[in-house]
Amino acid sequence: MRLTYLKADEPGVDIAGATMPSLLRRNAEKWGDKKVALREKEFGIWQDVSWRAYYDHVKYLALGLAALGFKDDDSLAIIGDNRPEWVYAELAAQSLKGQPLGIYQDSILTEVAYVIDHSGAKFVVAEDQEQTDKVLDMKDQLPGIQKIIYTDPKGMRHYDDPLLIFLPEVEELGRKFEKDNPGYFEKSIERLTSEDVALIAYTSGTTGKPKGSLLSHANMLKMALNLARVDPKQENDQIISFLPLPWIGEQMISVSTALAIGFTVNFPEEPETAMHDLYEIGPNVVFSPPRVWEQLARSVIVKHMDASWLKRFIYRLCMPIGYQMADFHFEKRTPSPAWKLMYSLSYLLLFRALKDRLGFSRIRSATTGGAALGPDVFRFFHACGVNLKQIYGQTEISGISCIHRADNVDFHSVGQPIPETEVEIFEPDPEGTGEIISRSPALFTGYLKNEEATKETIIDGWLHSGDAGYITDGSQLVCIDRVKDLMRLNTGARFSPMFIENKLKFCPYIVETCVLGHERDYVTAMICIDYKHTGKWAEDHRIGYTTYTDLTSKPEVYDLIEKEMVRVNRALPEGAQVKKFLLLYKEFDPDDGELTRTRKLRRRFIAERYAKEIEALYTGADQVHVESEIQYQDGKTATIITDLHIRKMRRLDQYELEEERKWWQFWKPVH
Repeated sequence: MRLTYLKADEPGVDIAGATMPSLLRRNAEKWGDKKVALREKEFGIWQDVSWRAYYDHVKYLALGLAALGFKDDDSLAIIGDNRPEWVYAELAAQSLKGQPLGIYQDSILTEVAYVIDHSGAKFVVAEDQEQTDKVLDMKDQLPGIQKIIYTDPKGMRHYDDPLLIFLPEVEELGRKFEKDNPGYFEKSIERLTSEDVALIAYTSGTTGKPKGSLLSHANMLKMALNLARVDPKQENDQIISFLPLPWIGEQMISVSTALAIGFTVNFPEEPETAMHDLYEIGPNVVFSPPRVWEQLARSVIVKHMDASWLKRFIYRLCMPIGYQMADFHFEKRTPSPAWKLMYSLSYLLLFRALKDRLGFSRIRSATTGGAALGPDVFRFFHACGVNLKQIYGQTEISGISCIHRADNVDFHSVGQPIPETEVEIFEPDPEGTGEIISRSPALFTGYLKNEEATKETIIDGWLHSGDAGYITDGSQLVCIDRVKDLMRLNTGARFSPMFIENKLKFCPYIVETCVLGHERDYVTAMICIDYKHTGKWAEDHRIGYTTYTDLTSKPEVYDLIEKEMVRVNRALPEGAQVKKFLLLYKEFDPDDGELTRTRKLRRRFIAERYAKEIEALYTGADQVHVESEIQYQDGKTATIITDLHIRKMRRLDQYELEEERKWWQFWKPVH
């Protein structure tokens, strides 16, 4: 069965033949200094950048790069937090027919060196002293680097390496270059074509080294505007850019869509202040990966437990009404006038204030992507009045191929294709499940320096995603898991570890988990607790602890997690229920190679690193002794020595059934 977007009559923005620098010039001519393009918070104050100023920064940075020797097809690497300078550098490289690429700001030295070396980057834009040091420490292994351009001078006063230059100095070089080469920048933009490479977007690297996806201007702009046709964005919208800009999802919103539509992009002061800054801006559009939505849901659930008795009463009174209204929406049932009235009152009592505190008071478009989001989190936000939708896609198709429609949200699915996109199930089994493949004008041109991988990924014009899924009778795409990650028990029963993990992560005390069981007799799990929320729970219950490792060893914490495991197991078929679990002595960490920089599990690496712990889960042992070395971002290491307890789950009928009963059911007999 093939899914194809059929409608073609929605109004759109004509960007035929456009490039992102040409759109920047169009916006500067259209709005000049009258409209804010970018906004950055510095020292607690929001600083505005108009479209004219945005254009000028890009122009003179590009001319400065040209003065330093930047040529056609040269690569420019950018590393740092989300800042206006990040997008200035990206657009400047594009304007010179160069190839910009992003490096995650929390990458360790070897990761930084790999991406710079693989891309052949001759110029690097580094935000501050920390990021500059990463490049300088590896410069002997990167002889191709010609200049390191830093944007924050703090701590850089005594640096005298000839590779270094301050970004405003590069812009000044650009102004001098323009005097000798008038019209150079404008001519450079005019010679660009929509098929030129706009970005080298590195994949998350769940199975090995990241691959560099070559995306053209046409790829990124087609995807951005086709998405806007079914999830509209407006010129006066506000968004906040707080996800790493190397991620294709953030590129899609903060760069390509922002340039095509013309809305304002806001940059938080620091990554740690992003949620507070989001509250100040009150954005109209929010796009975040599941971990952000899970974190927000956990924080609300925990805070309500610690609130006054009146607030707890209101929460417990109104939340079930919200859940019921969400279920009406999912099931496409029209609520009665009585339900509408009760929800209106609940909105006044709870949900309006809750949305405001989360920064969602003006939200119109709320989407999640990058991985599947658990149904419990979906129900939570829909109960609060946030019409959260799932997005599905890959870096190789410029980020997005499917999205829920506003009136057709099914949290088990990832929606329907965006315009000009086709989706099929490749070689489906008798149940209709197979590999998800897709094609569209947003399909990338190939992997950098890896023709073999390109040929394996693009076959007859179709992108082979590596994801397993099926198409429902309602023409919705369901993504089950990565094909290689689907597991089969020795009994023959198949299950998706990601589905179980998502249900567990709705628990306010669990931040990450890895579900196991492939070619085993039963399902087990390794769980990373949420240190902040679990620690607060322990303090409230007068349970003393010193460190994360100490907290995970407490029997009371195991009892707490076991209750959550019972809740999840009751929603699973018997074969997929978790039979044993352990609490890890540390969180999974990208610096230790257990997660990608987009926080996806590296299952193969985890299976190798925790082989001893995993084996203990499938024996009669009730604990396992571990001595493990962990690595910090600066390359330093430490050794943890501890005993991990293994908790065996009882049969469900041996647990007291705590059936959730909504308050209005107490006036009705329960059968």
